[in-house]
Amino acid sequence: MNGGCCGSPASRSPVRTSYAPQKTPPWGLSCCFALQHLAVQASLLCIFHLLLLPAPPIRDLNQDQNRNELLARSLFACGVSTVLQTSLGSRLPLVQAPSFEFLIPAMVLSRHVPHTARNGTDVPAECAGLDCAAPGSWNQSLREVSGAVVVAGLVQLGLGVSGVGGWIAQRCGPMVLAPSLSIIGLSAYKEAAHFCSASWGVALLLVLLAVLFSQHLGSCRLPLCTWTRAKGISVETSIPALRMFSVLLPLCCAWIVWGILSHLRVHWDLLGPATWQLPAANGSLRSPWLQVPYPGERGWPSLSSRALGVGVAMGITSSMNSMGCYLLCPRALRAPALPWHACNRGLCMEGLGSLLAGALGGVSGTASSVPNACTNSLTQASSRHSVQVSAWACVFLGMSPRLAELLTAIPLAIHGGVLCVTYTVAVGTGISYFQYANIDSGRNIFIVGFTMFMALLVPRWLGAAPGYVATGWICLDLFLLSVLTVPVFLTGLLSFFLENTVSGTLEERGLLTELAAWNPGVGENAPQGRGSEASQVYGLPPALRRLLPPSRCKAFPFCFLCPGREEASRALEEGSAPPGEATGLLLKPSAVEVEPDRKWRETESCNWDNAV
Repeated sequence: MNGGCCGSPASRSPVRTSYAPQKTPPWGLSCCFALQHLAVQASLLCIFHLLLLPAPPIRDLNQDQNRNELLARSLFACGVSTVLQTSLGSRLPLVQAPSFEFLIPAMVLSRHVPHTARNGTDVPAECAGLDCAAPGSWNQSLREVSGAVVVAGLVQLGLGVSGVGGWIAQRCGPMVLAPSLSIIGLSAYKEAAHFCSASWGVALLLVLLAVLFSQHLGSCRLPLCTWTRAKGISVETSIPALRMFSVLLPLCCAWIVWGILSHLRVHWDLLGPATWQLPAANGSLRSPWLQVPYPGERGWPSLSSRALGVGVAMGITSSMNSMGCYLLCPRALRAPALPWHACNRGLCMEGLGSLLAGALGGVSGTASSVPNACTNSLTQASSRHSVQVSAWACVFLGMSPRLAELLTAIPLAIHGGVLCVTYTVAVGTGISYFQYANIDSGRNIFIVGFTMFMALLVPRWLGAAPGYVATGWICLDLFLLSVLTVPVFLTGLLSFFLENTVSGTLEERGLLTELAAWNPGVGENAPQGRGSEASQVYGLPPALRRLLPPSRCKAFPFCFLCPGREEASRALEEGSAPPGEATGLLLKPSAVEVEPDRKWRETESCNWDNAV
C-alpha cells in the first residue's frame, strides 16, 4: 500500500527489514533509532542498579549521589563497549548493557558472607544487603563487586582470544538454541512482574500500545521528510513508522500519561512511584554536571577470592547470553548468520568493556543487551550507524552524572512494560528453532523438557536453600552458587551435553535441514553474493584489514579473530569480497543430498553459518 495506508492482512507482504545493519539511514531516522535504543538501554541499567542497590529504609543523600555516579559510570562503559562492538567486534547493531547474568552472581556476592559451620568449613550464609557483604563499609562491598567484574572481563576476553566461543557456537544445533533462547526470555518474568506491579495500569498501557503499533498497525506507512543541501526539505518514500518505533512511542505515551496523572495528583491505586525519587531541590541535588570517569577514582577494585569465584561465573554466563544475542540479531534483521571469527571478536570487545567498567568502579560488566536485540526484531529496523549514535550519547551522559540522574525519573512500571514487550521476542525466537528438528522424537522431547524444567527448578531450590552448596572453599562455593542460579547457564550446559551425547540421526537433530530454513536467502533461490554480503556485514574495517594481512592472521591470537583462508577464497570466487574479509561459508544445495557420514563431517568442519 502507499503512504498513509494500511494493507489488509491478506495483502501484506512478508516483513522485511527497513535497513540492513551496514546501511546508513537518514540522520533524522538514525537519531530516532538511537533514542529508542537509548531508552531501552537506560531502562535495563536502572533495573540492574535498582535490584542490586535497593534504597535504604532511611534516606542517605551520600548513597543517592553514589548511586547516580555508579549509573553514570555504567553508561560511560556501556557506550565505549558498544562503539568497540560495532566497530571492531561482531559489527552487529548490538547495544552493550548489563545483563541478568551479571546481576545474579553480583547479588550472590553481596548478600552472602562466610561463616564457620560445625565441621570447621566456611559456607556462605545469606544476609540482608550490601553492608554485610564484607566486614568493611558500603564502598568496600562495591569494590569487591567491581573486582568480580574485572575477573569477568578477563574471562570474556579469554573465551574470545582462545576461540572457545566460536568453537562452541559451531556445535550448537537447533536442539541447543531452541531451549536456550526460550529460557533467556522466560528468565526475566519475575523482574517484569515485580516492576509492573508498581503500576499495572501504566504497564498495561505500554504493552497494549506496543502490540497495536508493531502487529495491528505494522503495515501503516507514513511519508518520510528528508533534507539535503541541494534539494532542501523533500518528501520521499514512506516508511512503516509505527512498527519502526513500536517501543519508543508506547514508552513515551505511557510516561506522558503517568506524568499527567501524577501532576493532577490523581489518587489512583494503579499509579506507582518513580524508580528512586530524585533528591529535593533544597541543595541536596549535588551530582556534578561534568565529571569524566577515570580508573581508580573511587578506589581500585578488590580482587579477593570471593570476587574471583563470582567473576568467573559472571564471565561464563554473560558470554552464553551474548552468544544467544549473536544468533537472535541476524535472524531478526534477515542478515547472514554470524561467522565464528566475528563471534570471537565480539566476546573480546565485551571483555574489554567489562574491564573498563570494573576499573571505573562500576558494579556491572557489559554484554550484548537482550532487550535491545529483541527491539531490533520487534521493530525490524536497526543499523550499525544508529547504534553508534546511541553509544556516543551514552558516553556523553556518562560524563554528566546530573543528566544521567534524570533517567531515574522513569516510572517503575515502564521498566516492567519494556521487559514484557522485549523478552517475549526472545521466547518466540527460541520456539521458532523447534521447526528445524523432529520435535515428535522422544529424544528431542526429553532434551527440551528436561533442560527447561531443570533450568527453572534448580535456581528456585538454591535460592531458598543456599547452604546446600558447601565444599569448604568459599571461592568454589560462590562460583557454584552463582552459575547454578543462572537459568541460561543450566539450559545451555544441559542441552549442549545431551544433544552431543544422546544418540540420534542427523535428520532427527535438525542437522540435515535445508539451509534455506536456517539462513534467509540461502537455498535454491539464494543470491550469488550471499558470502559477499556476510563479508560486508561482519568483515573487519578496511584500516584494520591493512594492519592484519593474511600472513599475520595465521599467528595466535589473530587466527581466531580473522577469517580463514577458505572463507577468503570463497569470497573471491563470488567476485566481490577481497582477501581477509569475513564471509559466511554456505553449503551448496546439492550438498544436502550427500550421504549422512559425509554430511556430518562437513557440518563438523564448517563455520557458524552451517552450525545453525
